[in-house]
Amino acid sequence: MVMRLRIAISAVIGLASGVFCWFLMKRFHQDAADFRWALHLAQRVLARQNPYDTALEQYPLTAGIFALPFVRLQPEIAAGAFYGISSALLAFGLMRHGYRGLLIFLAYPYWAGLLTVQWSTIITASAFFPWLLPVTMAKPQIGLPVFLTHASRRGVVACLMVGALSLVLMPRWPLLWIAQTKHYEHFIPLLVFPGPLLLLALFRYRNRDAILLFLAACMPQRWFFDSFILWLIPKSRREILATVFFSWGAGLWRWYHVPHSFTEVGRWTVVFLYLPMLIVVLARRYSDHFSAAGLNADA
Repeated sequence: MVMRLRIAISAVIGLASGVFCWFLMKRFHQDAADFRWALHLAQRVLARQNPYDTALEQYPLTAGIFALPFVRLQPEIAAGAFYGISSALLAFGLMRHGYRGLLIFLAYPYWAGLLTVQWSTIITASAFFPWLLPVTMAKPQIGLPVFLTHASRRGVVACLMVGALSLVLMPRWPLLWIAQTKHYEHFIPLLVFPGPLLLLALFRYRNRDAILLFLAACMPQRWFFDSFILWLIPKSRREILATVFFSWGAGLWRWYHVPHSFTEVGRWTVVFLYLPMLIVVLARRYSDHFSAAGLNADA
């Protein structure tokens, strides 16, 4: 009965988010938003053409492999299906330890990701399923912290298989992709003031959540949606609601302000998204089991 309820809730969340995403893409003529670049990779692979024929293509070929099931769909439908499946998988994984984890869907970075059809939702979901871990390879700058803190033997094997398949499809793609990274505009949270404060997470260096926070802070990022992986950190209702509340500070800032640089985006990402997570990590009573199991009592 519990499993059926988990499946039903996941299906409802996936359907609702997928339809809403499709509606936004259709209403505002966005095609597949950022997911179009994964579709572009998949299309070029099927046509046996170089996918890095434009400076705008900055995803690794592995993203194109995961986009293959969607490549024949209309772009808006592909976007909705991808984000709906991502949300359903995340919901199912979150309910493994109760229903309070579903509150992370209220976080601003989730909705920022929906508006632009990002990988951050399914990458967050990969923390719960070893067979899904290869999706961290679709956007390595946010996937790597999740991979390093949630890797398992089966997950690593799955990643190796996807990596090998990508090399079979196009042996030279890593070199072509690396050459594209020079076009990637970004900020690194740790290097944007007050980002150096995030080094305090190392005081909890044996805590997996603290390491996830530190690793994420070291990764190049572009926008608020990349920070959604941080919601693997809060476990109790109090932690989740507090970090969700502060996350909307970034949303309100963006609503009333047009950023002039990625450094500016990075500063408010640190203030509204990273620092609340740092407080969560430092405020906990030190316990390895606490962070590893994620089974703490609800607060």
